[in-house]
Order: sequence, then C-alpha cells, then structure tokens
Amino acid sequence: MDFIAFDLETTGTVAGVDKIVEIGAVRYLRGQPEATYSTLVDPKKSMPAGATAVNGITDDMLVGKPLIETLLDSFTEFCGDLPIVAHNAPFDTQFLKVDILKHEISGPKGIVLDTLPIARKVFPGLANYKLGTLIQHLDLPAGQFHRAEEDSSYCGKLSGEFLNKIFNPGEEVVIDNLITLTGRPEYRFPVIEKSEKQLDLGFF
Repeated sequence: MDFIAFDLETTGTVAGVDKIVEIGAVRYLRGQPEATYSTLVDPKKSMPAGATAVNGITDDMLVGKPLIETLLDSFTEFCGDLPIVAHNAPFDTQFLKVDILKHEISGPKGIVLDTLPIARKVFPGLANYKLGTLIQHLDLPAGQFHRAEEDSSYCGKLSGEFLNKIFNPGEEVVIDNLITLTGRPEYRFPVIEKSEKQLDLGFF
C-alpha cells in the first residue's frame, strides 16, 4: 500500500488554542520512503518552555518561518489522495482541521488511519504504545524522537510492519479492514467550498 506518514509538533495540546510549529511527512511507495515534506511553522506566539522541553524547538528557530496558511496548499499537494497514517491521529488531525477551516483551504484528500489502535491489536501485551516503545519493540533503527520528520518516518516504518503482519505477501491491502482495526469511523479532512465556510470542528 502506498501511503503518507505524517506528524506535527505544536506549542501545546489544545487544538484551536495551541499552534502548529512543525510539519513532517514521508511518502511511502511500494513500502519504501520516496519523498519527504518538512518545515517549521511560525505560530505567531511564543513557544512555552514545556513544549520546547519536549521537541527542542525554540522561538529563535521559528523566526522568519512560513505561516501555516501559506503551507496548507503545498502539504495537501504533497499528500495527494494517498491514505494518510499518523500515530495518535486525532491529535495531529484536529490541529490541521482547525487551520483548514480557519483559512478555508482544503486539506489532503486521503483517508486518515490511526496507527495507535492498530498497533494495540497487532502487537498486544506491550507496556505502552508510545511510538518510541513500538520502534524499540520492533528493533528498528531510531535516533531522535519528537521532531516531525523523524516521527513521521518512524510512523511509516511502523505502518509497514503491521501491514506485513495483517496481509500476506502479494495480498491486496483492504482499507476497510484497517479502518475496522482502528475502532473508529472513516475520517477524511474537510473539503472547503469557497462559497461557504464550514464551522464544525468535531473529530471522529
């Protein structure tokens, strides 16, 4: 299955209040990374010390970086209509959805899959299901965590591992089966009609 793995870094945990400061994505074709998308984002607010302690991103690193409204089109183009995977997808997707609706710019067209609940079913019995724990459990090479490009790459590797466990070699990947494993309804980013602003911020 070809797909996009993506991750965000933010100023905090509350979508609509906190802001995106980094977008990272990796396009996987035939199981291999084919292209990357990586950019810091000016959040138009200071980085809280707690957020910097997690991701290492400082105010100085964000000076002069593009605003999110100037990046949504290029990120959407990078993703195209491929399926999109993220670890704990509701967190990242909600942040993007807030900006998509605020700036009235359509997001990626592909269906969104959350690797967290899938991993719980495919790799049962782990102490926790943090991305770092899963990468260590699978004995995959790893370096820095909590930067968007690196985490999206790890998410892509994790996705490849569970696809190999769920589907036999050469077997067609059935998206509906993956949706069922997430335990959530199908989700896609909003398609914005320029004549009408959508205000619903609900997720799943």
